[in-house]
Amino acid sequence: MEFQAKIAQIDAEKGVAPALVDRFEREHDYLRISLTERCNLRCFYCMPEEGVELSPSGHILTNDEVVRLARLFVKSGVTKIRLTGGEPTIRKGISDIIRELNQLRPYGLRSIALTSNGIVLHRQLEQFVQHGLTHLNISLDTLDPLKFELMTRRRGHAAVLRTLDLALNSPSPLSVKLNAVIIKGLNDAEVLDFVALTKDNDLSVRFIEFMPFAGNKWDKSKMVPSSELLSRISRQYPDLVRAPDELNDTARSWKIPGHKGSFGFISSMSDHFCASCNRLRITADGQIKVCLFDAKEVSLRDHMRNGASDDDLLETIGRAVFNKQEKHAGMEDIDVLTNRPMILIGGSITIHPRRHVRTSLRHPVASQLRYYGTSAKLTHLDDKGRPSMVDVHSKKPSRREATATGRIYIPPLAYHLITTTRQDDNGTDHPDYAKARSKGDALTVAQLAAIMGCKKTPDLIPLCHPLPLSHISVTLLPQPPEQARNNDGDISRPHRQPHRHSVLCTATVSCEGKTGVEMEALTAVSVGLLTVWDMLKAVAGKEMEIGEIIVTKKSGGKSGDFARNL
Repeated sequence: MEFQAKIAQIDAEKGVAPALVDRFEREHDYLRISLTERCNLRCFYCMPEEGVELSPSGHILTNDEVVRLARLFVKSGVTKIRLTGGEPTIRKGISDIIRELNQLRPYGLRSIALTSNGIVLHRQLEQFVQHGLTHLNISLDTLDPLKFELMTRRRGHAAVLRTLDLALNSPSPLSVKLNAVIIKGLNDAEVLDFVALTKDNDLSVRFIEFMPFAGNKWDKSKMVPSSELLSRISRQYPDLVRAPDELNDTARSWKIPGHKGSFGFISSMSDHFCASCNRLRITADGQIKVCLFDAKEVSLRDHMRNGASDDDLLETIGRAVFNKQEKHAGMEDIDVLTNRPMILIGGSITIHPRRHVRTSLRHPVASQLRYYGTSAKLTHLDDKGRPSMVDVHSKKPSRREATATGRIYIPPLAYHLITTTRQDDNGTDHPDYAKARSKGDALTVAQLAAIMGCKKTPDLIPLCHPLPLSHISVTLLPQPPEQARNNDGDISRPHRQPHRHSVLCTATVSCEGKTGVEMEALTAVSVGLLTVWDMLKAVAGKEMEIGEIIVTKKSGGKSGDFARNL
């Protein structure tokens, strides 16, 4: 056993395996593993008000699968593992998982961390520390019990403070941090109260900028830049000094002379730290996410359950890591449509209505909270849940524009037929060309069909408003197979098939009206691609595939401009 441990130690000292190094030479030695999608709180910035439909229990990684992936990553160079959720402490068997992770130290694992809301952790903390837990992050966004209940839609403020007290007084070494998401007009006035906690406690308080995820109604105006918070704190404590940060630390830390603890800022929005990012994420349902704000995911769970070896898994991990982008999109361009809500990071999700949260709206914070995301509903349903056209009579007309794209994959023969001359070497129509073009030029006909379909959108989609369209532009571009690693590094985008011929359809629609034209753009693309199918089915009917139909850009309207980061 000692000999094996020594070999493992030598392997660990070799550094990070190539599979964990991206094309920008960033080494990823920090792995976050979500143990569950469930949570015993309902924080509005994390979970959509409607709730989320959880993955079936059979889709969640088992304890053995969690440990297998952890072992593979540690042997490949990961030195820190953080267990997250949902709320990880409600996962059955979490104590056993921590104990199993602790057995990976001979392979190079240095720290085992946990992020928790602290509601039930006080019952288990001592056991977790005994089993190997070294770092604890407690999420607490307010020191006001009433505001806590309004922000989380649950009670439990006293339980969190009890957990915090136990952690700070742990007889075993335990690094303790407190995370607070700061939102303008809601809890930003408490910043100095949080800083005061560092005076007598060996505690690191980290202020986190409000980040955009599906369903949390993120708005730039609600985000307080870290620089503004620092300015407020420095007016109260003008002698504060910059504290040394750990390598690759997400927080920029500061210390007040005479205080035992420190405070810092996680500025994901205003001052991103992408250049030094060393983090990878495994969702509870077994997907690897290389960036918190990137919707692309690859299922390690499916590979494992299909019999993949560790080498196979490492190859899949390597492809995902290699295609990690240099940095995430800017604040206004982050993908909040296809990326998951924070609670599910976290595959695709389905939103479903949930029971109303019973809470008093008489408190002044309640009216603020209603603005911050507690009154959303489906716009095409009336108060009784019946389908109803959206009433836009009070809106003022404005210029609206939307662009959508989609793709049809076709076999090489079909591609050849629509991109080359109609005639053979003898100057006569080739039989295959005549067969493919029996209804006319495929792409020209598809273009016309797309424009006509666009105009018919309100006839096809029951609750769409008829709009006076001012312009419709449709292009259909035949594309040869992409290289395995193309220029935009987008081969890991879901459903993209870089080794097949295809036709890319792009539709841009504009109008001067009271509502947007996203549906018109999507209809144009859908009809255009279906027409290509119809034109080519005589020679390729069994091999074609339509997919990737999405809105890529829109402008105008109350919700503002949007551009998808492809």
